Amino acid sequence: MPYLRFKGFSEVFLEEITPTVVETFAGIVQIPKEIVKIEQLPYRIITNTPLSVEILMFQRAQETHDAIAASIHQILSEHGYRNVHIFFVILNRNLYYKEGRPLE
Repeated sequence: MPYLRFKGFSEVFLEEITPTVVETFAGIVQIPKEIVKIEQLPYRIITNTPLSVEILMFQRAQETHDAIAASIHQILSEHGYRNVHIFFVILNRNLYYKEGRPLE
């Protein structure tokens, strides 16, 4: 936890950028790299759907979320992906369970 879910990107590309994304994300959020999860979401296009990065995490300061989005945008832009939607799904610690128990 946290989870960064990429939709519409190739597995090869994600494997290439994962070390940079994990290191950058962990540095901004100030968490161990080992707990950052990267996932590739399978999907089927029904309507015009943009490439996206969905970030599931606990609430941080707005500046932290802004820095995360800017850094991911920068990494993707360097590889030619400039129009990617990046959004956060904010999790509540009281509604996040491990072994059937809430974290707090």
